[in-house]
Amino acid sequence: MAELLDENFERAVQIIYRTQGRVILTGVGKSGLICKKIAATLSSTGTPAFFLHPTDAAHGDLGMVRGEDTVIAVSNSGETAELLSIVPIIKSFGIPVIAITSNPKSTLSRISDVTINLHVEREACPLNLAPTTSTTLTLALGDAIAGALMKLKGFTPEEFKRYHPGGKLGIRLSKIGEIMRRGEEIPKVYPETPVKKVIFEVSAKKLGATLVLDRRENLVGIITDGDLRRAFEKGYNLDSKAQEIMTRNPKVIREDVFAEEALKIMEKNKITVLPVLNRQNKVVGIIHLHDILGKRVV
Repeated sequence: MAELLDENFERAVQIIYRTQGRVILTGVGKSGLICKKIAATLSSTGTPAFFLHPTDAAHGDLGMVRGEDTVIAVSNSGETAELLSIVPIIKSFGIPVIAITSNPKSTLSRISDVTINLHVEREACPLNLAPTTSTTLTLALGDAIAGALMKLKGFTPEEFKRYHPGGKLGIRLSKIGEIMRRGEEIPKVYPETPVKKVIFEVSAKKLGATLVLDRRENLVGIITDGDLRRAFEKGYNLDSKAQEIMTRNPKVIREDVFAEEALKIMEKNKITVLPVLNRQNKVVGIIHLHDILGKRVV
């Protein structure tokens, strides 16, 4: 199908791109189910869309259609009676109609503004009856339309997050600055701080680590639970200084990058905390693995 797409695909995308209202998907049966998925994908990627059942449309729901909308009508045969009963009325509103069908000579194609040909010669169904190949290709075509529109609109990850604030997607697309711990939540000590006080700070902030800052609040190192254990194994004691046992040049993350990037750094380096720096390389926070995966984000 990708190889057979022609200028009608581009025409359809341009019509949708110029649409000031919503994109309305309509179809019957299995085609209707695919329409619902395409509408959901368009809506989540910056193109407001919804599904309108042809039967409901013929019994009053055409009132949901506005003059600035665009309609995509899906019918493999192009002769679905329920669609053919409403498309002429929709056209009378001055609304463009895009047909998706395998029959470019069908009635639906003839009364629509643009037709995208699915080129389905036979269904995967052994009886060549159940919608299988046609629905799969329509689904792929809907994704292609959504992808093309995202490129045209310059759709960004920040915009995607706006429509996906919850769940795993919301977590991945959260900026570090939105979820990091800041202010008094940041565990910190100084190079000359005794190990005894280092332990108190690590315990009090409950992150399993503390940052080591110089007197100008610049990051010079980090001390983790593991660093403390290894220090005692090497003979250091409670009166030793933080600078003697800290890990220098620790991994860091910027406050304006996505949480997904922090997760990659943590997984790659087998660590659970990252100091957060601003563009001036000043410490502005700290992020823990649980802040990304746990209740603080969800």
